[in-house]
Amino acid sequence: MSTAEEKLARLRMFNNSVRRQDAALDEESADVVSEALEIESPERVESELVEESIVLRRLRPVLSILNNETRLVFIDPADSEVWEARLRKAKALLDDAIRAVGRIELQGGRLDWVGTGWLVADNILVTNRHVANEFAMRKGEGFAFRMGDDGLMTAGVDFLQEIDNPSTLVFKLLKPLHIEESPGPDLSFFEIEQTSGDLALAKPIVLATEIGKTENAATIGYPAYDSRIPEPDLMEQIYGKMYNKKRLAPGGVTAVEDVRILHNCTTLGGNSGSVVLDLDHGTALGLHFSGSFLASNYAVRADVVKKLLDNVRSGRKSRERPSQKPPLPEPRMVQPAPQDGGNSVSVTIPLTVTVSLGTPLAPPPARRRVLPPPPVDDDVEIAEEGVAADYRDRVGYVPDFLGKNKFFVELPAVDRDADDVLKFTLDGKTKTELRYEHYSVVMSRSRRMCFLSGVNIDGGQSKKTKRAAWKWDPRIPKAQQIMNECYGSPPRFSRGHMTRREDPAWGDVLTAKRGNEDSMHVTNTTPQMQAFNAPIWLALEDYALGHAKEDEMKISVFTGPYFDEKDPTMYGVRIPLAFWKVIAFIHDETGKLCATGYEMNQEQSLQPEEEFVFGPFVSPQLNVATQVPIRSIQERSGINFRELVDVDPLASVDESVGAGRARIPLAALEQIRFV
Repeated sequence: MSTAEEKLARLRMFNNSVRRQDAALDEESADVVSEALEIESPERVESELVEESIVLRRLRPVLSILNNETRLVFIDPADSEVWEARLRKAKALLDDAIRAVGRIELQGGRLDWVGTGWLVADNILVTNRHVANEFAMRKGEGFAFRMGDDGLMTAGVDFLQEIDNPSTLVFKLLKPLHIEESPGPDLSFFEIEQTSGDLALAKPIVLATEIGKTENAATIGYPAYDSRIPEPDLMEQIYGKMYNKKRLAPGGVTAVEDVRILHNCTTLGGNSGSVVLDLDHGTALGLHFSGSFLASNYAVRADVVKKLLDNVRSGRKSRERPSQKPPLPEPRMVQPAPQDGGNSVSVTIPLTVTVSLGTPLAPPPARRRVLPPPPVDDDVEIAEEGVAADYRDRVGYVPDFLGKNKFFVELPAVDRDADDVLKFTLDGKTKTELRYEHYSVVMSRSRRMCFLSGVNIDGGQSKKTKRAAWKWDPRIPKAQQIMNECYGSPPRFSRGHMTRREDPAWGDVLTAKRGNEDSMHVTNTTPQMQAFNAPIWLALEDYALGHAKEDEMKISVFTGPYFDEKDPTMYGVRIPLAFWKVIAFIHDETGKLCATGYEMNQEQSLQPEEEFVFGPFVSPQLNVATQVPIRSIQERSGINFRELVDVDPLASVDESVGAGRARIPLAALEQIRFV
């Protein structure tokens, strides 16, 4: 199936799900769909994609807001009379709710703004826990603002931030009242000042006490540009290249669960903390906290919000924290969006309707097919548990593997966090190196995953082996290993190998089989998203083997996560955001020891249990394998690579003068510097 066919199937599936739910919109869209089905030209797929895009914008439009009044905005004349009538009828309710929704802005933090919040009581704002965590935290029995780069961070809420409106209406957040702990609902409450200048806060949005499915709902919030969405052209058509501003997106509530509701209003990141409004009654149905473009969105039920709010206002603490099923996440924004729009014509009626005339919609351009990443070894099958004595014959990583009596590459040493290295007793001796067939692991006691994994690879003796089941290591306590907590079907994480499964699978048949099976110990894994396993990152070892001494075909590889204080905790596990890899080998041309270092960041592809906050913040080299000086890996990780720092081709590059010179983003393996 081509990329265009995949996109068409995904778009059509979503449209059909909406049409099944809403009979009026189904009937209104029938003319467009019937035209699409009659197309028989060679460009049928692209043409149907255009038609389904028109249907989507009719079924789930995104509305602009100006001076706290809704403007219905369409990219082309294929407007929806159904939504126009519904929104005109709900205008008074909408106007009240719109005034109570604002954008949370920070001073002294890494982001300029972090999401949406709305008034839930006279002087109380509600937003998500994951939004609040960017600038507030628990402190003792209470809560406080976090420290920023220049002192204590502060926050405010701008109740305007509208398209074509330079005005602002900012009220200060005075203090955090409550941040619900995970796994409770994703919400938090803040006290907000009641007046700003001569202006007072708007009326709070009333929380609904009866929650049910409806075809007549909408979110109000601040969607941000999202570079990870697989349909960027469709996103741009829907949002008109206007982001970070107050928008209203009508839709429906599709399911009601114990703690959350599911809805299909069109949202992006930045909508975190948006209100899900009942257009028939003007009450809040939920607090939006996560979702996936063209899939489904999730919100905390309004009655759950009310119960926790009552507890906070009365000073009571919730004795029972409702569980929250993991939602599908929204992707993370990685770049600011251009703020240009098309031409528009305004027609004044009880509800102002703006129809953007712009340029006619053209078929999407052909795209280069991107192959999906290889499947991640994440089967839940667990092998029968062994005993410590089974590992007595494991030699592990061999320092003189690259050349006996000539090249000696020791297993890197954990220097900075040496006190955190896990120690265990084997045959009456205290050890820190877990030795397996052809590779070794050094574990972190506090993080319950490896500091590093080091492997010897003999490309000339490599064998193909069948994947085995996951294993505990009986030499260390199970409490120091992570088998299940954060792993599982999306949005949970995959068990990402540090030493690749095929790397220790060499030698005679039995030895290769044992190397493969040993790689399946959970001590050799860290939480990773499947998207993290980019082809270049996975192919680094193979490419290095091609540049190793031809008659030996041997390399030694060290891999590990960066442990950072900012690593988020998800499903009870702190998740590393970045990883490093160092490869050592004898260069085929020079005959000398050579080593290269690499980094990769999974922050952009993380799909946590709660979506990341959005704002005009760009993290460099996200999801891109980058060649970096081993010296910089050593400084950042606190792991000592000894002589490898000096045999690195980038060793002489001065990072202090133009840091980018020492960092090579790898669009192709041929960009790697070996000399």
